Amino acid sequence: MVYRFFKNTFLFAFILSVSCGRSTGQINSEDTVTVKEIDSVISAEKSTPKLVLGANKTEAYLPLLKNKNIGIVGNQSSLIMSNSDKLETPTYTHLVDSLVSLNLEVVKVFAPEHGFRGTADAGQRIKDGKDVKTGLPIISLYGDNKKPKPEQLKDIDIMIFDLQDVGARFYTYISSLHYVMEACAENNIPLIILDRPNPNGHYVDGPILNPEHSSFVGMHPVPVVHGLTLGEYAQMINGEKWLKNDAQCDLQIIKMENYTHDLKYELPVKPSPNLPNAKAINLYPSLCFFEGTNVNAGRGTNKQFQVYGSPYLNKEIYKYSYTPESLEGAKSPKHLGKLCYGEDLSETSCLNEINLEWLIDAYKNTSNKKEFFNSFFTKLAGGTELQNQIEAGVTSEEIKKSWQAGLKEFKAKRLQYLLYK
Repeated sequence: MVYRFFKNTFLFAFILSVSCGRSTGQINSEDTVTVKEIDSVISAEKSTPKLVLGANKTEAYLPLLKNKNIGIVGNQSSLIMSNSDKLETPTYTHLVDSLVSLNLEVVKVFAPEHGFRGTADAGQRIKDGKDVKTGLPIISLYGDNKKPKPEQLKDIDIMIFDLQDVGARFYTYISSLHYVMEACAENNIPLIILDRPNPNGHYVDGPILNPEHSSFVGMHPVPVVHGLTLGEYAQMINGEKWLKNDAQCDLQIIKMENYTHDLKYELPVKPSPNLPNAKAINLYPSLCFFEGTNVNAGRGTNKQFQVYGSPYLNKEIYKYSYTPESLEGAKSPKHLGKLCYGEDLSETSCLNEINLEWLIDAYKNTSNKKEFFNSFFTKLAGGTELQNQIEAGVTSEEIKKSWQAGLKEFKAKRLQYLLYK
């Protein structure tokens, strides 16, 4: 009886998916679904291997931690999922709490931008402190202390790096990765990376960063969307000798199981305050360019990086409007308290490339072209060319053509560092 109910439910979903796949939205005679076809799809679903995160492969890294003083680079995303298949809803424990409960010698936590609990505004100076739950000292890796100092590492034998990245060059966790690798290399400390999925790992796109314009929002000559997990990215940092003085980090990556770059992965927790869901994460590589303009990218709303708007955009063209408020993670958003006109993109389909049309159209339709771009835009774009192209009226298609030579070279280089299909 349960099986019949499941099949009937699946039949409805299957028919619905067939109808959604046709331009007419109607089911034709050739769309007839047989019980055999349903059973086949159900069987395939059952046989789909379960994703196992690096953090969950405790048998691979716990032996490495025995009798060692441990440092952890982590935040609210450093979670271990319950292995119980009996639970309908997975449960999670924090990596730090789990290791402490096993009486392992965790001596210090290092926190990236947004802090250990992930509630601080973007760009907000994070202070050192103490974790209320465990009493462990927390060292900020944002602000003046982006790289762990020798005195902060002197009592550490081994370091663990476990953060959830989103696959964009200007997301600062990969910059923190660089500095942690460099500090570990200089102080002869092995580094373990617990690998996690890249939710934007299904494509590679954007201009390659010009090293002359490197900054904490872009340190390496890679495109905006690099298509690498943090473990793969760490291999590239080592392999391309991007660390100071060509240093090499003693690196061990705890790989995921059953992961591919095309796998759709829903994050169990926000990787940072203004990326609340999968839609925001998917739109982030396209909309983050607005952070270098006078356009608000949804900060101060409940649709961060899913809407954009400005008081300077033409309200006759942009019918959607909103007013940014002071919220947790965005206490002083751009155009606070001002009515902004723009677009709501929360219902757009999944992007497989960077969309430049929104940025180009906003520049064309602003009443304040002189102050549209600011100096931060050059850092986000990794050079001055993109701004020059937009100001000159170059089309999105032509701009993307100018990226292709750099992307071709990067993709060939990327292949040697891939750990997954």
